Amino acid sequence: MGEQVRSGRSTRVGPRRSPRHGETALPTDAETVVVVVGRGPVARAVAAGWPGTVRAVEELPSQGAQHLLDGASVVVLVGHTGDLASTGSRGAHDRQKAIVAHTQRTLAAARAAKVTHLVAISSATVHGAWPDRPEIHDGTAVATFDEASLGGLVGDLLAMEAVLERGARRASPRITVLRPAALAGVGVDTFVTRHFEAPRLLTVRGAVRTWQFVHVEDVVAAAGFAVEHGLVGPLTVGATDVLEPEQVERAAGMRRIELAATTAFGTAERLHKVGVLPSPAAELAFVVYPWTVASDRLRAAGWAPRWSSAQCLDVLLEGVQGRVAVAGRRLGSRDAAAIGAAGAAVAFVGTAAVWRQARARRGR
Repeated sequence: MGEQVRSGRSTRVGPRRSPRHGETALPTDAETVVVVVGRGPVARAVAAGWPGTVRAVEELPSQGAQHLLDGASVVVLVGHTGDLASTGSRGAHDRQKAIVAHTQRTLAAARAAKVTHLVAISSATVHGAWPDRPEIHDGTAVATFDEASLGGLVGDLLAMEAVLERGARRASPRITVLRPAALAGVGVDTFVTRHFEAPRLLTVRGAVRTWQFVHVEDVVAAAGFAVEHGLVGPLTVGATDVLEPEQVERAAGMRRIELAATTAFGTAERLHKVGVLPSPAAELAFVVYPWTVASDRLRAAGWAPRWSSAQCLDVLLEGVQGRVAVAGRRLGSRDAAAIGAAGAAVAFVGTAAVWRQARARRGR
C-alpha cells in the first residue's frame, strides 16, 4: 500500500490495481517509489493507478521539500490538473510566479533526493488550436500566443514547461513532459467538458472541429511507459481515433449552433472583461478548432491507449449529465468566479444565441 501526504501528515492509500487486459503495464520494480505532486483528478488517477509504492503530495513546501521525495525513483508533477477550480482566484501573474517557484522547488528537490525520472503532465493546448490545424507531433514547437492569451491554463503550463526545459539541460533527473489531448475521466472538469453542458454545441462558421480525447487512465499508463522505456522530452498523448462533428452531435444528442468567429470570440472577451470569465477568451479556440495529437514516439515504442475517443466521449457525457453551465448554480452570481474557463463562454454564447433565435421566432 502507498502513502499519501497532505500538509505534512500521512495517510494510507489503497492497494494499486493490476492492469486490465490490453493496458500497458507500469513499472513494478519493488525498489520504485513514485511521488505524485499535485491535486485534482489527474493526480488522483496517477496515485490510484500506479502499482507499487506511491506517495501523494499536493504541494511541496518551501522548506524541507527533499524529505518528501527521499527514496523515490520517479516523481510525477501534475501541471494539468483536469480541474477548473484548481487555478484559484489569484491573478495570472501571481499564479504563474507561484507555478514557476513550485516547479523549480520540485526539480531541485528531485535532484537532491537523487530521483532518476521526473514526468510532468502538461497539455497539448500549448500547441494552440486554429482552423485546419495540422496534426500535432512530438517535435512540433509550441505555439506563439499573444499576452492576452496567456492568462489561463496555457500560460500556466508554459510557465511550468519553461522551467523543465531549462532543467533538462542537466543529466539528472531524466525529464518527460506529457502533452495529452482533451481529457476525459471521473471528476475531470475542464473548458472542454463544460462545452458539453451547454444547451447547444457551439461551432464557428467555416471551421470543421474534429474531436480527439484521452482518458486519464491512459495518461497514467503513458507516464509509466515513458519511465519504463526511458522516453524523455515532450510526448503527445491521445486516443487513436478522431471523431467527426456529426458523430459527436449524435452521441451527445445535441444540436449545433453556428456563429461567426468574431461574434463568438467577441462575446467571450466581453464576458472576460466584466469578470464572468476569469480565463482569456482565446481558450474558446480549444472547443471550436481542432488540436489533434499523433502520440508519435509512444506508439513507435509500442504503447497503445486502452480508451478510444468514442469511449472517452461517453465517459465525458455521463459525467456532465444533468448539469447546465449557463443557468442555475453553474452560472449564478455567487458561482461566476468558479467557472474559470472559456468553456463557460461556449455555453453562455450558445445559449444567448438560442434565446435570440427563440425571441425572433415568437416575434414573427
